[in-house]
Amino acid sequence: MIALLFRTVIFLASAALGLIVADLALADFRIDWSKWWGFIICIVIFAALQSVLSPWIATLANRYAPVLLGGIGIFSTLIALVVVVLLPIGGLHISGVVGWLLGSVIVWLITALGSLLLPMIFLKRRTADKRGER
Repeated sequence: MIALLFRTVIFLASAALGLIVADLALADFRIDWSKWWGFIICIVIFAALQSVLSPWIATLANRYAPVLLGGIGIFSTLIALVVVVLLPIGGLHISGVVGWLLGSVIVWLITALGSLLLPMIFLKRRTADKRGER
Protein backbone atom coordinates (compact mmCIF):
# COMPACT_ATOMS: atom_id res chain seq x y z
CA MET A 1 0.00 0.00 0.00
CA ILE A 2 2.81 2.39 0.86
CA ALA A 3 4.59 1.51 -2.39
CA LEU A 4 1.45 2.39 -4.37
CA LEU A 5 1.11 5.69 -2.52
CA PHE A 6 4.82 6.42 -3.12
CA ARG A 7 4.49 5.70 -6.86
CA THR A 8 1.37 7.88 -7.07
CA VAL A 9 3.08 10.82 -5.36
CA ILE A 10 6.14 10.41 -7.60
CA PHE A 11 3.99 10.33 -10.75
CA LEU A 12 2.00 13.39 -9.65
CA ALA A 13 5.24 15.25 -8.90
CA SER A 14 6.77 14.31 -12.24
CA ALA A 15 3.57 15.34 -14.09
CA ALA A 16 3.58 18.70 -12.30
CA LEU A 17 7.26 19.16 -13.12
CA GLY A 18 6.62 18.35 -16.79
CA LEU A 19 3.78 20.85 -17.03
CA ILE A 20 5.82 23.56 -15.28
CA VAL A 21 8.85 23.02 -17.54
CA ALA A 22 6.63 23.23 -20.64
CA ASP A 23 5.12 26.45 -19.25
CA LEU A 24 8.58 27.94 -18.75
CA ALA A 25 9.93 26.77 -22.12
CA LEU A 26 7.02 27.60 -24.46
CA ALA A 27 5.06 30.79 -24.97
CA ASP A 28 2.03 28.86 -26.29
CA PHE A 29 1.85 26.60 -23.22
CA ARG A 30 0.49 28.59 -20.28
CA ILE A 31 -0.36 27.69 -16.71
CA ASP A 32 -2.82 30.13 -15.13
CA TRP A 33 -1.19 30.68 -11.73
CA SER A 34 -4.04 32.91 -10.55
CA LYS A 35 -6.17 29.75 -10.54
CA TRP A 36 -3.67 27.53 -8.70
CA TRP A 37 -6.43 25.13 -7.65
CA GLY A 38 -7.23 24.60 -11.33
CA PHE A 39 -3.60 23.69 -11.95
CA ILE A 40 -3.67 21.17 -9.08
CA ILE A 41 -6.81 19.60 -10.56
CA CYS A 42 -5.12 19.58 -13.99
CA ILE A 43 -2.18 17.65 -12.54
CA VAL A 44 -4.41 15.04 -10.91
CA ILE A 45 -6.60 14.59 -14.00
CA PHE A 46 -3.58 14.53 -16.32
CA ALA A 47 -1.83 11.86 -14.20
CA ALA A 48 -5.00 9.76 -13.96
CA LEU A 49 -5.57 9.97 -17.72
CA GLN A 50 -1.95 9.05 -18.42
CA SER A 51 -2.25 6.01 -16.17
CA VAL A 52 -5.39 4.83 -17.96
CA LEU A 53 -4.57 5.85 -21.53
CA SER A 54 -1.06 4.38 -21.84
CA PRO A 55 -2.03 0.71 -21.39
CA TRP A 56 -5.20 1.15 -23.45
CA ILE A 57 -3.36 2.79 -26.35
CA ALA A 58 -0.61 0.15 -26.10
CA THR A 59 -3.22 -2.58 -26.48
CA LEU A 60 -4.79 -0.88 -29.49
CA ALA A 61 -1.42 -0.20 -31.12
CA ASN A 62 -0.24 -3.75 -30.51
CA ARG A 63 -3.39 -5.11 -32.13
CA TYR A 64 -3.80 -2.73 -35.07
CA ALA A 65 -0.48 -0.94 -35.65
CA PRO A 66 2.54 -2.50 -33.90
CA VAL A 67 4.83 0.02 -35.62
CA LEU A 68 3.34 2.76 -33.43
CA LEU A 69 4.24 1.13 -30.10
CA GLY A 70 7.21 3.48 -29.62
CA GLY A 71 5.05 6.61 -29.69
CA ILE A 72 2.49 5.52 -27.12
CA GLY A 73 3.81 7.75 -24.33
CA ILE A 74 3.78 10.91 -26.42
CA PHE A 75 0.39 10.09 -27.93
CA SER A 76 -1.21 9.41 -24.55
CA THR A 77 0.36 12.63 -23.23
CA LEU A 78 -1.17 14.57 -26.12
CA ILE A 79 -4.62 13.05 -25.52
CA ALA A 80 -4.40 13.73 -21.76
CA LEU A 81 -3.40 17.35 -22.46
CA VAL A 82 -6.32 17.79 -24.87
CA VAL A 83 -8.77 16.54 -22.25
CA VAL A 84 -7.28 18.70 -19.48
CA VAL A 85 -7.32 21.84 -21.64
CA LEU A 86 -10.93 21.23 -22.70
CA LEU A 87 -12.13 20.95 -19.10
CA PRO A 88 -13.59 24.21 -17.77
CA ILE A 89 -11.27 24.37 -14.74
CA GLY A 90 -9.00 27.00 -16.27
CA GLY A 91 -5.61 25.89 -15.01
CA LEU A 92 -3.90 25.19 -18.33
CA HIS A 93 -4.05 26.85 -21.77
CA ILE A 94 -2.28 25.63 -24.91
CA SER A 95 -2.44 27.36 -28.28
CA GLY A 96 -0.77 26.88 -31.63
CA VAL A 97 0.72 23.80 -33.24
CA VAL A 98 4.11 24.42 -31.62
CA GLY A 99 2.52 24.63 -28.18
CA TRP A 100 0.65 21.37 -28.68
CA LEU A 101 3.45 19.37 -30.28
CA LEU A 102 6.47 20.62 -28.34
CA GLY A 103 4.41 20.85 -25.17
CA SER A 104 3.46 17.19 -25.46
CA VAL A 105 7.06 16.17 -26.07
CA ILE A 106 8.39 18.25 -23.17
CA VAL A 107 5.72 17.05 -20.73
CA TRP A 108 6.23 13.43 -21.83
CA LEU A 109 10.02 13.65 -21.54
CA ILE A 110 10.08 15.37 -18.13
CA THR A 111 7.39 13.05 -16.78
CA ALA A 112 9.29 9.98 -17.98
CA LEU A 113 12.60 11.23 -16.57
CA GLY A 114 10.94 12.29 -13.32
CA SER A 115 9.28 8.89 -12.95
CA LEU A 116 12.69 7.25 -13.32
CA LEU A 117 14.91 9.64 -11.37
CA LEU A 118 12.72 10.86 -8.49
CA PRO A 119 12.34 7.39 -6.91
CA MET A 120 16.12 6.93 -7.06
CA ILE A 121 16.67 10.24 -5.29
CA PHE A 122 14.14 9.52 -2.54
CA LEU A 123 15.13 5.89 -2.08
CA LYS A 124 18.81 6.84 -1.90
CA ARG A 125 18.00 9.44 0.75
CA ARG A 126 15.88 6.96 2.70
CA THR A 127 18.63 4.33 2.55
CA ALA A 128 21.17 6.86 3.79
CA ASP A 129 18.83 7.84 6.65
CA LYS A 130 18.38 4.18 7.65
CA ARG A 131 22.16 3.61 7.62
CA GLY A 132 22.60 6.68 9.81
CA GLU A 133 20.16 5.26 12.38
CA ARG A 134 22.21 2.08 12.81
